[in-house]
Amino acid sequence: MDPVNSVDPVHPVDFTGPGGPLVLHANLVSDLAVDPEEREALRAWAEQAPREAWLLRPGDVLVSPVPVGEEFLEYVHDLTGVPRGSVTVVVPPGADPCHRTVEAVRRATAGRSLGAVLPTALDGAAIGLARGLGVPVAPYASVAAAEAALDVTGLLNTKAGFRDVALALGMRLPDGRVRRRDGVPDAVRELLAAYGRVVVKPDRSAGGHGMLFLPADPAGPAASSADPWTGDGLAPVGGPEGLWVVERRIDVARSVSVQMETGPGGTRALFSGEMRTEGGAFTGYLSPLPAPAADLGATLEAWGHALGGFLAARGYAGPFGLDAMVTPDGEVYAGESNVRRTATTTPRAMVARLAARAGAGDPVWATGRVRAPAAYPFGEAVERLRGARLAYDPARGEGIVLYAGPPPDGRTWRYAAIAGDRAGVTRYEELLRASWAAAR
Repeated sequence: MDPVNSVDPVHPVDFTGPGGPLVLHANLVSDLAVDPEEREALRAWAEQAPREAWLLRPGDVLVSPVPVGEEFLEYVHDLTGVPRGSVTVVVPPGADPCHRTVEAVRRATAGRSLGAVLPTALDGAAIGLARGLGVPVAPYASVAAAEAALDVTGLLNTKAGFRDVALALGMRLPDGRVRRRDGVPDAVRELLAAYGRVVVKPDRSAGGHGMLFLPADPAGPAASSADPWTGDGLAPVGGPEGLWVVERRIDVARSVSVQMETGPGGTRALFSGEMRTEGGAFTGYLSPLPAPAADLGATLEAWGHALGGFLAARGYAGPFGLDAMVTPDGEVYAGESNVRRTATTTPRAMVARLAARAGAGDPVWATGRVRAPAAYPFGEAVERLRGARLAYDPARGEGIVLYAGPPPDGRTWRYAAIAGDRAGVTRYEELLRASWAAAR
């Protein structure tokens, strides 16, 4: 068993505050991760909020920005063993100002005692919800302690802030520049002249949203002085004072990450894996890293411990992720940090929970997307998996899980494949694609 991946992250924080049910605040729509103007990205992330149902324990409350279907909830609770009637789902009304969320949770819980708010991201909305409910933010002892960590949390969820801190901590990064919008073209020209290829990133963006690769045609010539790049295609986020990072675009053989947790008791690694990307955008994950990547994992962990120490010294406690890029010759470059529960945290927690229930040890798992030939209701999609003998089987501890619920279009499904080894995961993914491609 890989020790990096052996920590159960369902509720990994060492919370010593008052006991009682948790309010799982699925605040995926947070300005901590992206500029609020990136409405398309915010909508896409809000649609993934139902996945947080995999973290629920008896008595817990899930606050979701979108409805969570009853069929999906029954599916989750069939696999986790947590009775549907023992948990509460709250979808705040309207534009979701804090006081409405507080009122909605109070009505739904009918005065029951609550232990803490456990947010996806530590932001102002999480602070406001906890303060309104009169409970702390896990794993902090008080709302005030959590609020004191907002500055460093915000800093390390930006590209520019990460570059400054990572360089100071001794991480290897691609050569780059941080500029306001009007300074981006000059930085692009400088780095294109030096390296031939660059990537331009909004200061606040996750999952690859808003990134721009230049030249647009990787096989084409770099911008020349006769035809300089003037900012065409730059995403309209951040305004004139918004920051951008312009970096040398390195050849990437693999994109990897380590997920960590830090606090007063120290920093520890939870799990690691390889990110699946298309055009710089995150599309899935494979964990753990294979045994031959031991040196890579050690580098990631060392950098993660350094970053965790920096965060903890400034009051942050909880999960964070560190992403990196690996060149064909094995050089590792740090990419960014995500100081929150990331797109991999809940699937890993789900896998750990299902494995523990099945007595299956620590399996290999992957997430991805598969497109069905037609729109399916959730129940029909599950039955198709069962009919093809691909559905997750608790007795064997392996199979396909539709972990994010039904997609808005009924066709583009997020799945997790779970098996005892990488070959098993690959086999499940291939069979899933073949089965759904052949379905009519």
